[in-house]
Amino acid sequence: MKFVDEATIYVKAGDGGQGCASFRREKFVPKGGPDGGDGGKGGDVVISGTKDLASLLDFKYRRIFRANKGKNGSGSNKRGRDGKDLYIHVPLGTMVFQEGDPVPLCDVTRDDNIHIIAKGGRGGKGNARFVTSTHRAPLEFEPGGIGEEKNLRLVLKLLADVGIVGLPNAGKSTLISRLTEAKPRIGDYPFTTLTPTLGVLQKGDNTFVIADIPGIIEGASQGKGLGLTFLKHIERTAMLLLVLDLSTASLEGDYETLRLELNTFKPGLFDRERIVVLNKMDKVTPEEAKRWEIFLAQKGETVATVSALEGRGIEELKTLIKEKGLDKVISA
Repeated sequence: MKFVDEATIYVKAGDGGQGCASFRREKFVPKGGPDGGDGGKGGDVVISGTKDLASLLDFKYRRIFRANKGKNGSGSNKRGRDGKDLYIHVPLGTMVFQEGDPVPLCDVTRDDNIHIIAKGGRGGKGNARFVTSTHRAPLEFEPGGIGEEKNLRLVLKLLADVGIVGLPNAGKSTLISRLTEAKPRIGDYPFTTLTPTLGVLQKGDNTFVIADIPGIIEGASQGKGLGLTFLKHIERTAMLLLVLDLSTASLEGDYETLRLELNTFKPGLFDRERIVVLNKMDKVTPEEAKRWEIFLAQKGETVATVSALEGRGIEELKTLIKEKGLDKVISA
């Protein structure tokens, strides 16, 4: 399934029903007595979160949403039926913006979260509502109110406890397949991961949602490669796994690239709770791996050395993730 994380839509709440001008037949009552009922309220447009969706793909094919209008009032003081509310279901993590406004109207983070995004128009008053002691046979009635209409921008930011970031070919896809039951596309070429991958890590009584995003290259925060498009998906994570390739000659430079690009995208993002994962230990000597462990530890990093390909060090990494206290985050 194609992954879509941004979409624009138009929504229109229902207009209210028109009030009725009507008179009943009754002896000694002017014109039979007014009995025009009120119109019904227009339907609201409601945003509803659901865990059953993982993408905004549906909104690429349907962009216009209109709620039902309220029914007109009728004689015998009968009120028109209210218009049915229109529910728009979005994946968890969706932020809804009015076009041109940087402040979100709502942020959908829980299953069955509902937010009225456009209010239906009120029903118009029937002529029975205009009776006074001196105005016994009113002809007045009101039209229904106009329902709100808005152009909306939907932005999906995945809800995950742990975000895996690294340069292309660092072994992120293989790592998430070892940590979780996710089955990402894996290959020995740049940008194997073209869309974010979600997996679930079960460690004891703890469950963590892990997101793997496409590889970050130098300049990703300015739009190079695929990183800029998907960096927003780690904004909500409580922890980062920074994956570095032990077999590359540019490991220190790769580390600095990740630090720079994450902080350029969002200041302070690199300061989040994190573990540096030194991957591909099977391709270097134990002495070389130890040297980099010491180097990064001196920078204040928590380090885990693994071979995602062979599965070595994975259980130790799972334990380290649990020990970081992530049982209090989103998925707990």
